[in-house]
Amino acid sequence: MIKPRTPPGIMELLPREQIAFQRMLDTIRRNYERFGFLPVETPVFELSETLLTKSGGETERQVYFVQSTGALANAKAAEGEAAAEGLPELALRFDLTVPLARYVAEHEHELTFPFRRYQIQRVYRGERAQRGRFREFYQCDIDVIGKDGLSTRFDAEILAVIHAVFSDLGIGEFTIQLNNRKLMRGFFEAQGVSDSEQQALVLREVDKLDKRGADYVRETLQGPDFGLPAEAVQRILDFVEVRSNGHSDAIAKLDALGQGNPTLAEGVAELREVLQLVQALGVPEDAYCLNFSIARGLDYYTGTVYETQLDAYPQIGSICSGGRYDNLASHYTKSKLPGVGISIGLTRLFWQLREAGLIAGSDESSVQALVALMDDASLADSLDIARRLRAAGINTEVQMEPRKLAKQFQYASRAGIRFVVLAGEDERARGAVTVKDLSREQQFEVKREELASSLKVELEQARALAGR
Repeated sequence: MIKPRTPPGIMELLPREQIAFQRMLDTIRRNYERFGFLPVETPVFELSETLLTKSGGETERQVYFVQSTGALANAKAAEGEAAAEGLPELALRFDLTVPLARYVAEHEHELTFPFRRYQIQRVYRGERAQRGRFREFYQCDIDVIGKDGLSTRFDAEILAVIHAVFSDLGIGEFTIQLNNRKLMRGFFEAQGVSDSEQQALVLREVDKLDKRGADYVRETLQGPDFGLPAEAVQRILDFVEVRSNGHSDAIAKLDALGQGNPTLAEGVAELREVLQLVQALGVPEDAYCLNFSIARGLDYYTGTVYETQLDAYPQIGSICSGGRYDNLASHYTKSKLPGVGISIGLTRLFWQLREAGLIAGSDESSVQALVALMDDASLADSLDIARRLRAAGINTEVQMEPRKLAKQFQYASRAGIRFVVLAGEDERARGAVTVKDLSREQQFEVKREELASSLKVELEQARALAGR
């Protein structure tokens, strides 16, 4: 007999937890749609040549390749031929960005630009088996793709979407941290670090500030591997420690950078525009700040970059990140398709929130009512009651086999079902039903024709109290 066990790196939830997860997912989708984003889904696997176009060796080692048993048999039969060599034809997607690039390039002449898309699907990576690292996980992405150009105004709108999503999720106070890659590149160039590869190496050392301290980073950057002057290193350390406190302070810190480098000046101008529009979008000042240490991938992002952190739980890290890129689909089309977007890794976020005690399984089932069964003769009546409740939009289950009432109440309680509807001979004679409200530990009688409206009132009051 095979022992049942979940593969490592997979988050598998019990029903109450799955309901909580699903509600988070629905909240994210609802807010994406409120801002005018359209849904897109791409296949779980792509052609390997498409998926690996922009990847390096590290990415290729994390990719799950797809090979049918028929394809394997054909490859063996063709051993020694070109068809049997190289990588499998298909691979599971490891993010949603490369599939989006392929999608936009393929459907470019059928889409309307700027193209506003959201995509909520699972992705797959061959992560090492360790706590909190997942091989299968949900990503919730939005992107705005332009053709030939895309205004910086969309960068501000993306920040407003982030604020709307996490405000609606209600998982605690958060801060959206902003930076701009042009600003960073210009500043580094002014310090004599002009090569992009060297900038990436400097940023890698700067990322060690929290763990190794400023003295370690200073010694490394002044050491033989980098050889930067002490004055330039100190200016870099001062730069990456900049944080703003409120809108006016953010503008002041941008102005203090000066305009000596053209790339720096362009980054400052873009960030200033984003900050001004964020106010018009109604995002409160305490919800965002400048953070000049954010890089988000030197080669990919080219302008605004975002990271979002829970204020009370910085150890969780970024719960939402993204930014601006110059050309999404350069490998697949000659058209220039710049864009801006963000991604929420929902599986890891849910796991982290659960580990921190910020979220638990839902107290209630998605089933709202259970129609009890008194005896076999009452089955048709119970089914009719359930039909009427479902027609009114109330999720209803029927007890299909008669059991003792205590057992039926126990079942509903353990399953998280709030209402149990009873229709015995006495109730039928009066044209009524009895409702047991398990959450309030109350019982009441209501006319049959008023049952659905009475339960809907109770459910609406509960939603209002819960803030949903």
